[in-house]
Amino acid sequence: MNLGTGTDPGTGPGADPGTDMGTGISTRTALGNRLRSVVAGLPVVAVALAELVLCTLFLTGVALLGVGLGLLLVPLLAVALRATVNVSRRTAGRWSGTRIPEPYLPAPDHEPGLKGRWQRTHWVLTDPATWRDLGWALVNPVVGAVLALLPLSLVLGGLGGMLMPAMYRPVIDANGGANWYLFVRVTDLTTAWLAAGVGLLGLLAGLAVGPWTLRAHAALARKLLAPTRTAQRMQHLTETRSEAVHSSAAELRRIERDLHDGAQARLVALGMNLGVAEQLLKKDPEAVGAILADTRKASATALTELRDLIRGIHPPVLADRGLADAVRALALDSPLEVTVNAELPGRPEAPVESAVYFAVSETLTNAAKHAAPDTVIVDLWYAEGALRGRVTDDGRGGADASRGSGIRGVQRRLAGFDGLLSVDSPDGGPTIVTMEVPCELS
Repeated sequence: MNLGTGTDPGTGPGADPGTDMGTGISTRTALGNRLRSVVAGLPVVAVALAELVLCTLFLTGVALLGVGLGLLLVPLLAVALRATVNVSRRTAGRWSGTRIPEPYLPAPDHEPGLKGRWQRTHWVLTDPATWRDLGWALVNPVVGAVLALLPLSLVLGGLGGMLMPAMYRPVIDANGGANWYLFVRVTDLTTAWLAAGVGLLGLLAGLAVGPWTLRAHAALARKLLAPTRTAQRMQHLTETRSEAVHSSAAELRRIERDLHDGAQARLVALGMNLGVAEQLLKKDPEAVGAILADTRKASATALTELRDLIRGIHPPVLADRGLADAVRALALDSPLEVTVNAELPGRPEAPVESAVYFAVSETLTNAAKHAAPDTVIVDLWYAEGALRGRVTDDGRGGADASRGSGIRGVQRRLAGFDGLLSVDSPDGGPTIVTMEVPCELS
C-alpha cells in the first residue's frame, strides 16, 4: 500500500483482480514471467551448438599450425568463437542482471604479412580467455542444454499427463490395453486422472524451476566467462596508468601555463624596467627611482607567484610537517568551519601523501564553492594497509562525480596509486567523500 498517496494498488479503480496485495506484483504478470523463463532457454541450445562447432574448428586450426594453414584459420576462428561466446555473456547478463565484461587482452600492434599473422595467432593462443572460452564451449552444450531444456521438458510432459483423461483410450488401444505415464500405469479413467495429477505436479515444477535454471546458467557463465582476478587487475592497472599519464601531462601543462603567464612575464618586465632605468640613470635620476620602486613591487609579486606555484606542486608544510599538519593548515586557511581528526602512526611515501593532500584540498574547495555547509569534518586514519580519509559536510548535497570535473580529477589522481574515491551526496546533504589509498607508513 502506498501510504504517501492513500491509494492501494490492489484496490484502485484500475487494479488487476489477480494482483497480490502483499507485494503489489500482478499474479498474471508473475505467471507470464515464469512461462517466458521456460522458453527463454531455447536459444541457449542453438548458441551452445554453434560454440561446440566453432570450438572443434578452432582446435583443428591449432592442429594445422604445423603446416602453416593454422596461421590463417586460428585468428579468424577466434574472432567467430569470441563473438558467439559473447552472446552467452550478454544472455547471462540479462538473466542475472549483472553484465559480464569481456576478459580478452587488447590486441597488440602487428606487422603485415606472414609475421603479422603469427603475431596475431600468438596473441590469441597466449590469452587465457581463449582457453576459458574453449572450456565453456565444451561445457555449455551439455550443462547449458540440460538447464535450458529441463523446465520446458517438465512443462510439456506435465501437459501430456494433464491431457491423459481425454486421450487415454486411443493411447491404450494403440498400445495393446495399457500405457505408462512416468510411474503411473494408465488402464482406465481413474488411472488417467491419477496421471493428470502427476502431470499437473510436473507442470508446476517446470514453472517453478524455470527462473532457477536461468539463474543457474547465468552463475555458471559468470564462473567460466567473467574476467579472472589477474585479468581484472591488469585491466585496472592499464586504465590507471593511462589516467596517471594524462593527469601528469595536464599538470605539466598547468605549470607551464602558470609560469608563462605569471612569473615569466613579470621577470621579463623586470628586465625591461631595469634596462630603462640604466638608460635614464644619468639623464633623470628621479625617474629611475620610481622605476626601481615599481621593479621592487613587481619582483615581490613574482616571488609570491613562484611560491604559490611551488605550493601547488608540493606544499612546503606537507614536506616539513606531514599530511596531518598540512591538512590542519588547509583547515585554517579555509573559509569554512573545518574540524580535523587525524590519527596517523607514520608517514606514507611523498607521492601518496601529496595525492591525499590535494584530494582533501579539492574536496574542501568544492564544498566551499557549491555546498555552503556550516561545518566540515575531515578524518584521516590508517587501517588494513591503506591510508583512508573522509570529508563530511552538512551542506546542500547533490554532488555528482559524473557532472563535475573536480571530483573526477581527484579520482584520477588517486587512481594513479591504485586508490579509490567514493561520493555519497543525496539532495539536501550531508555529503560524505571517502578516499582510500593502499600504502605503507614509514
